[in-house]
Amino acid sequence: MSGSGQEFFYLKISLKNMDKIIEGDIRYPDLAEKRFNKRFTGKPEYICLPQSTDDAVNAVQEAVNNKLRLVVRSGGHCLENFVSDPAVQALIDMSLMTNIYYDNERSAFVVEAGATVGEMYRRLFLGWGVVLPAGEHPDIGVGGHVLGGAFGFLCREHGLAADYLYAIELVAVDPSGKAHSVIATREENDPHHDLWWAHTGAGGGNFGIVTRYWLRSPGVVGCDPTLALPKAPKTITTFRVSWDWSSFDEPLLSQLVQNFGVWAQMNSGPESPYKQLFSLLFLNHRNMGKLEMKGVCTAGPKAVQLIDEHLGAIAEPLGLNFTRQIEETAWLQFALNPFPELFQPGYDKAKAKIKDALLRRPFSEDQIATIYKYLTSSDPVGGGLGMATYGGQVNTVKPGATASAQRDCILDVACNTGWADPDGEAASLNWVRNFYKDLFAATGGVPVPNEQNGGCMVNHPDTDTVEPQWNNSGIPWSTLYYQDNYPRLQQVKQKWDPANVFHHALSVRL
Repeated sequence: MSGSGQEFFYLKISLKNMDKIIEGDIRYPDLAEKRFNKRFTGKPEYICLPQSTDDAVNAVQEAVNNKLRLVVRSGGHCLENFVSDPAVQALIDMSLMTNIYYDNERSAFVVEAGATVGEMYRRLFLGWGVVLPAGEHPDIGVGGHVLGGAFGFLCREHGLAADYLYAIELVAVDPSGKAHSVIATREENDPHHDLWWAHTGAGGGNFGIVTRYWLRSPGVVGCDPTLALPKAPKTITTFRVSWDWSSFDEPLLSQLVQNFGVWAQMNSGPESPYKQLFSLLFLNHRNMGKLEMKGVCTAGPKAVQLIDEHLGAIAEPLGLNFTRQIEETAWLQFALNPFPELFQPGYDKAKAKIKDALLRRPFSEDQIATIYKYLTSSDPVGGGLGMATYGGQVNTVKPGATASAQRDCILDVACNTGWADPDGEAASLNWVRNFYKDLFAATGGVPVPNEQNGGCMVNHPDTDTVEPQWNNSGIPWSTLYYQDNYPRLQQVKQKWDPANVFHHALSVRL
């Protein structure tokens, strides 16, 4: 290896402390294939598994010294090819950094970046009876999830996971090319405050590698860990409703979509009596046979009443027979296996394309007509449109207080498709891309932030937003994801990653 003596020192440390897992190693196939979206493949020259922040520093230093394209991975659930990219040469996988503990010095919980959401739920609940509102699937990695804001079943009641971020530990690369670690907190007098802020919603792969998170509710004082985060719900009440697609014509589908949107609009504020209720509407393509609603409520004895009132506003006016299935389970039992039918075997084998948007107002009549057109098309596809209630506590935070700018939205929606047979890829991609483009035809094929649209969520990235073929709005992708926060994010990027060591298709640009 060529380079300075300092570079050789870092290489020796890296090789001493960590294996470089290369092709031929028994572990390589499992690690190389660790990704949710099997649409993408990568073949890094090697994979590192740091077990400490020092390990991560050394792994980054070696990649920088050798001018290798490097990326970091936690759970592997990125929807695009930010990690599974043939151009990637060095992959730093955080899955051995899984410690979760309470830090008395900072009066906050520490969660290392390799922990999964499910393990975090388990440890926080069994150890202290608390919860961090975060994602829906327990196998999601905390590392990339919190960085993008992180919303899930409890967001309407408690907000985004990023709203509880007190501090991060980051491995960054300075202008001289030296890897180092730094801790940044939300304290206003912290000289690294802007670095903390950038990690409250800008997404992963922008500034460096987060190795540890400190989590604590805003405004909490004292050193009692049982008060540092929200109390976990004692129970979760779930509901399921389904209809045969054959019962629907265009007016009925239109009424269902309108009812759901109006309910979300009326109950998106933090004062809503329904903020403990989170609901999902699955508008599947007609060839899948069913339309479905599912949701959760944490209101305990009042949960069934709230669910019935919710369905009374959305389902009953359709005049169609439906059977509601309601179950009450303990919190941890639900958190570790939520809606098993959504995450059934094969979920982790998906080849998928998901195109996300946030709404400030319900869909218009023209948009609902577009929805019906695509859901009843003759295309041989699997997919549909998902709609999730949003807002509540999320909407109590000012757009610039965190990097998560969307703080006045009522719905998160997504056009999605998946396929198993490679021959189905072209038709599926064509269908979902045109569906989304026509759905937002009034704003150039993408949800340009305006009175109705709230833009896009970076945890659900869509590289089509960069392409003029699919985004002809004249509005850059960065505005869709970050709105007015983008210039500040660029300043953080310039300071902490001036050589653009950490980048992908939708990373913050210098």
